[in-house]
Amino acid sequence: MDALNWLAEAFNAHWVLPAGQTLLVREVVGNAFGLASALGGMRRRIWAWPVGIIGNVLLLTVFLASILDPTHSLPALLGQAGRQVMFITVAVYGWMRWRRASDSGGQVTPRWASNPTRIGLVAVLIVGTIALTPAFRALGSWEPVWADAWTFVGSMLATYGMAKGWTEFWLIWIAVDVVGVPLLFSSGYYATGLMYVFYGAFTAIGFVVWCRAQSHAKPRVDTTLPDPTLHPPER
Repeated sequence: MDALNWLAEAFNAHWVLPAGQTLLVREVVGNAFGLASALGGMRRRIWAWPVGIIGNVLLLTVFLASILDPTHSLPALLGQAGRQVMFITVAVYGWMRWRRASDSGGQVTPRWASNPTRIGLVAVLIVGTIALTPAFRALGSWEPVWADAWTFVGSMLATYGMAKGWTEFWLIWIAVDVVGVPLLFSSGYYATGLMYVFYGAFTAIGFVVWCRAQSHAKPRVDTTLPDPTLHPPER
């Protein structure tokens, strides 16, 4: 029981900032796991996925804090909360996909998405934001609600792009950070907002790292085509 009480107290521990806002310890810890996951993703390590899931679970409780605890002072960000659920779902897919690449004796190979795929990503980001904005507003999410919807849809696309090995996923993260940082600061989530500022610089570095890895990757061999050296043409 003592151990359970200690965990409960640590789970709900917080610091009071000079502005009178509270900072949950698990918000800091959750973002630390997120940073570790991002570092693993940049290096294309499989452990990035389960580490990220742990951070997502912690941050899910942070963004729902005002619902879970009526005495909590910060507002509920439903888009941010839903984003953590989405992260966990897509992370399971990415974990399985990268695991298959590892079982084949290698890592996921970074590559550019096709032009139709790029157009589709932009279209989903815009249309998804427009479609989810009224839904999040009806649920009582923090204003500006469109920013909450933008970060939700953009995060989904970026995580899916990472699972697929598309180098563009880093650029999607930058687009998410540009909107997400002001939203988080305005709603009082300073730890996550500061972490997103760092993520903005980190994603630019990650993009360069993946571009270099892509340029040094061996070309893929299409094994569905016959090898002319094994089956010379008949004369």
